[in-house]
Amino acid sequence: MNHLRVAIYDVLSGTPQEVSQTALQPDGMLEIFQSMPGFKAYSLLEVSPTEIMSISAWDTHGEAEEAIAAAAEWVATHIAHLIKRKYNTSASALFWEGAIA
Repeated sequence: MNHLRVAIYDVLSGTPQEVSQTALQPDGMLEIFQSMPGFKAYSLLEVSPTEIMSISAWDTHGEAEEAIAAAAEWVATHIAHLIKRKYNTSASALFWEGAIA
């Protein structure tokens, strides 16, 4: 079973691409997630020029919940001037098909 953290953000300044580059930098969100127990995958999606969606996959529901707190803290500390969270939750996948290359 996969457990997901899903968040939607408004882009306040800059572009979704600029936000993603910040998330990929050293000490960025990707590195933080990778250091946490149960981490499986992370993706940042451009919904529109003013909205992005963050999805991460975890081994357990509890680990997905911990990722919510870690993401909220990192956003508030590092990129609150760029994005504002609209929605942030965890969910259990009812099915998960495919392979990640």
